[in-house]
Amino acid sequence: MMLHQPDRVIIVEGLTDKKQLEKVIDDQITIICTNGTFDVERFDEMLETYQLDEKDVYILVDEDKSGMKLRKQLSLELPHADHIYVSSEYREVAATPERILAMLLLGKHIAVNPHFLV
Repeated sequence: MMLHQPDRVIIVEGLTDKKQLEKVIDDQITIICTNGTFDVERFDEMLETYQLDEKDVYILVDEDKSGMKLRKQLSLELPHADHIYVSSEYREVAATPERILAMLLLGKHIAVNPHFLV
């Protein structure tokens, strides 16, 4: 028996990014960590495991050199992906205040904990 996976996926760089998002999101959505690197073999495994070609995919990475490189690589492999950008003021997803993340996610129709909208 296969477990139902949510129809939406957010790809982030690291575990701290994932934990920051999990605090804010109040929706059925899978968060995948790339661990900041792009490896074709590992990506192919992610593509198959999470059926990324058949889901709504969001890319949310840091606004630094490695994050922008990862975003570019993921964009080539997942042209249908929607991008979420954190402000260069915060640079990192994990360093972005929960309230700001909540507003960014809400803008992509992802339900968030209303506590973070106050």
